[in-house]
Amino acid sequence: MQETLTSAKAIANSIADKKGRDIVMIDIREKSSFADYFVNATATNIRMLDTLQNEIEKTGKENGVELRHAEGKAASGWILLDFGDIIVNLFLEEQRSTYNIEKIWSDGAFIEFLSE
Repeated sequence: MQETLTSAKAIANSIADKKGRDIVMIDIREKSSFADYFVNATATNIRMLDTLQNEIEKTGKENGVELRHAEGKAASGWILLDFGDIIVNLFLEEQRSTYNIEKIWSDGAFIEFLSE
């Protein structure tokens, strides 16, 4: 389990390094059977969504988690990356406020992820 948390934090930090905004990690292990963690973030534009997706896929590989499935395109404003135990949601601002995943999963534990 600690390896999965470490990988999720690495993904969150890679988003921060590429200037993703409003990054939130949620521990959903006790609420879900399909994943352990959500990592959600906002991009300022479509090009940034593509950049973040590429960086996250690279970070996942470096941390031993392979992308199982990607859903959505940057032009749609929402990309979901399924790494098995880690689900990453990348949004443009409008789509993030529309879907409000943090509210839906508000009974999960929110996790601090930035390393010192």
